[in-house]
Amino acid sequence: MIYPKLDALATLLSTLDTQGLHRSRTTVESASHGHMLVEGRRLLTFNSNDYLGLASHPQVVEALREGASLYGAGSGASHLISGHSQAHDRLEESLATFLSPYLPSARALYFSTGYMANLGLLSALAGTAAGDICFFSDKLNHASLIDGIRLSREPFQIYAHADMADLSLKLSACQTGTKVVVTDGVFSMDGDIAPLPELLRLCEQHGAWLLVDDAHGFGVLGDTGAGVLQHFNLSSPQLIYMGTLGKAAGVSGAFVAAHEHLIEWLVQRSRPYIYTTAAAPALAHALLTSLRIIQSEEGQQLRTHLKSLIQQLSTAPVPASWQRLPSITPIQPMVLGSNEQVLKASAELNTQGIWISAIRAPTVPINTARLRITLSAVHTTQDVDHLVQALAQTSPI
Repeated sequence: MIYPKLDALATLLSTLDTQGLHRSRTTVESASHGHMLVEGRRLLTFNSNDYLGLASHPQVVEALREGASLYGAGSGASHLISGHSQAHDRLEESLATFLSPYLPSARALYFSTGYMANLGLLSALAGTAAGDICFFSDKLNHASLIDGIRLSREPFQIYAHADMADLSLKLSACQTGTKVVVTDGVFSMDGDIAPLPELLRLCEQHGAWLLVDDAHGFGVLGDTGAGVLQHFNLSSPQLIYMGTLGKAAGVSGAFVAAHEHLIEWLVQRSRPYIYTTAAAPALAHALLTSLRIIQSEEGQQLRTHLKSLIQQLSTAPVPASWQRLPSITPIQPMVLGSNEQVLKASAELNTQGIWISAIRAPTVPINTARLRITLSAVHTTQDVDHLVQALAQTSPI
């Protein structure tokens, strides 16, 4: 016998199948890399956000081992009890120093995940001016930003993607005391970069905070990998910067960097930070090595190679019926349209030994299902050539 509520769930799951929206996990049997062992097959992989290949970098792996030997497997408590390690402290200091040219009086705070960082940041910001705050969110912002704004229970408005005229009108019409403009730095499904200079000018004009989620820019953009702020050479005390450490940095977690007063407010009032066990100190210890590599000559060489791969793919032919979205970042999306079409293309590529997941709603808008191709510095020009040849052989829509 199936209980009525379980029967309803079974019906909903069946509907997802019918709509081509059911998702399944794939088991990986090797380290994150350009070539991975996936359920018994060696596949050329263009799925990962490990943009610099640091997840399997020998020095980072060794630092993780060393961190475990120094600090153990876990932290044992939340940061405000006994879980704040010397490794966490050093990481936060290093991040603040790295970003200080762009964030005056900067301090950084390490979170266990990027999702947690955004939830904790947005809810704490709401606490600075409860009932007298309004958020302005780009239409294509990441789910963690959207959920953080919703959970704040404060008013919010959505402006058209990267549309400064629309945002300007909404900011001008709002009489709320505290305004916060919220945007991705690099949009994770389109690969485009937010117009941050124009956004910052609007925020300064209206006395608003500008919160930038640079999950896909940190480590990749800028001469030394300091992300979108360095890419545009921006500096302002009104900037709030969130960066993740499980993508280009190759390990795990995230951080918020901003003026020291705001960071201290997060320590006092960010519930997702206060009420969770601190991430394993070994992860922070490994991230110190990642951060050093990102800023080093080796990091510059990795970014230079990555840029050459982006140029190689972005100028290569693709099936005429596909829409290539313009991007100078490692995210190179190809929009096919329907769920059926993108699932078919993904399956055909898989038979050719290439793993690219099919991205569908609700991750992207309906009828914009796509192959989200992501490049890494561990890929070679031959890998990209192989990808281009495979794309050409994929059945036209």
